[in-house]
Amino acid sequence: MNEYIYPIVFGVIAGTVARMIMLRTDYRQYPTYLHGKVIHLALGFIAAALGAVAVPAILEMEFTAVTFLTVAATQFREVRNMERNTLTEIDDFELVPRGKTYIEGIAISFESRNYLVILTGFVSTLFYILWNVYAAIIGAILSLIISKLFQSGSTIKEIVEIDHHPLHFEGAGLYVDNIYIMNIGLKERQEEILKYGMGFVLTPKNMNSITTIANLGQRQAILHDISVSLGVIRDSGTPALTPLIKRDLDDGRIGIFILPQVKDIEKAKKIIGAVPVLENAIRMPSQSKIHNKEAK
Repeated sequence: MNEYIYPIVFGVIAGTVARMIMLRTDYRQYPTYLHGKVIHLALGFIAAALGAVAVPAILEMEFTAVTFLTVAATQFREVRNMERNTLTEIDDFELVPRGKTYIEGIAISFESRNYLVILTGFVSTLFYILWNVYAAIIGAILSLIISKLFQSGSTIKEIVEIDHHPLHFEGAGLYVDNIYIMNIGLKERQEEILKYGMGFVLTPKNMNSITTIANLGQRQAILHDISVSLGVIRDSGTPALTPLIKRDLDDGRIGIFILPQVKDIEKAKKIIGAVPVLENAIRMPSQSKIHNKEAK
């Protein structure tokens, strides 16, 4: 029997387990159960096999065999395109859409997790060959920890303060605190909004947070996650009952107007706080050379 069989098998198993751990269907119901999961588990198995087989190829000086990793990178880039296209197609049928920025963030994460699986398969097989199965188990556990750390980034609660504010009207204008949301002329609609609606204000903690939450894609992600978790009182063709986020131009705070079916202030604050900060929305103006010179 080939001396590399057991290390490769162990690496493939470790990588596949890593993909299983990183793959879950949460309140957003994506990836779908069951067929969506089958696709991603199959891709995880392939990624684990690529990472495991790369080690014997390098040790046997078969450097040309390692070039298939570049082919794998191309294939996993197609995973991102697949996720982007799928989510974009179904987004038009959401009562509160995800938005393009959120979709791009999801697509990137699915691609990157396959690379973490390759890393897990590679490290597990390498440790098995260099030392023994116990070292391989340690390497696999370390890789799983690294994968979990890189699986998700920061959340909204880390960059803003979340406060509840009752909705109120000034004439036909709907306000959350002093932030103007929209104009509602019909008295019946105003009564519905005051009955079912909730208002929150997000106060950024620093300059970076101000520019990050100003991103329209980040704001849409907040509205989508709240609407999925707490439900939304609206239907197609009712623009007055559309959840909205507006910005205070003076200090960068944003006001959130939602119409949840579950009207629970504490739950809503926790859900807002758990919304991921989208990679494409993150801005760091404080890191610019101009700001650093002024600080000095």
